[in-house]
Amino acid sequence: MDPSEIRKKIGRFRILIIGRANAGKTTILQRVCNTRENPEIYNSAGENVGIAMLRGLHDINNEMVFRSNPGFVFHDSRGFEAGSESEFDKVKAFIADRSKETRIQNRLHVIWYCIPVDEASRSFTRVEMKFFSECDTGSIPVIVLFTKFDALYEIAYAELRSKGVSREKAEELAPKHAEDSFAIGPQLKFLYNSKDIQHPPTCHVCLPNMDKDDADCGPLIERTAAALNDQVMEQLFVSTTQNNLELCMKYAVEK
Repeated sequence: MDPSEIRKKIGRFRILIIGRANAGKTTILQRVCNTRENPEIYNSAGENVGIAMLRGLHDINNEMVFRSNPGFVFHDSRGFEAGSESEFDKVKAFIADRSKETRIQNRLHVIWYCIPVDEASRSFTRVEMKFFSECDTGSIPVIVLFTKFDALYEIAYAELRSKGVSREKAEELAPKHAEDSFAIGPQLKFLYNSKDIQHPPTCHVCLPNMDKDDADCGPLIERTAAALNDQVMEQLFVSTTQNNLELCMKYAVEK
């Protein structure tokens, strides 16, 4: 089916983004939508309620839309990171309700779970472990976004230098060394292989330097597209991602 026909029939692609405070959620959404502006916020009645983004008035049912790319609708689980039972139950109920929607445009299509790996927060929090232990998302794919991944480059650099690698070479090799070390590290082993994790994510992606103007969200786009188990939704997602023409062309040729 032609992507323009899919967009006309289904409308917008809907994403729930979850994560603790300062995980870089808003920055990632801005990069995906190619903007520095904040999103417009609408309630279920379609009213602009931007002021309701204040933490005390937050509602996960509100829709976040960036004017630069209105093809995406985002829902934010703000407050979820506090770990309260009521917030956790709200997120579970939201996921369950959206998965049962009869109209595909109202369904939740994917979940992005942001976990920062900067030095202050490398371990999983209680609420993160609770989500992957207790929250069955059904057919909705969950992608873990390891944000602030560039924080591991400095550690990788130090390890390389300790092995006698020159400063220049260590700086060049640090990103790859960080990725390789993380791939066999305790976080991924726990997330995918622990007996405590009943509902592991579909996949994950490491995102460094998302605060930079030239940040590359291509890996996130590719992993998300690959995680979708429906070709129509895959085409809708890729065609909505306006800032990655190369990927759009790749999927147009392959599909």
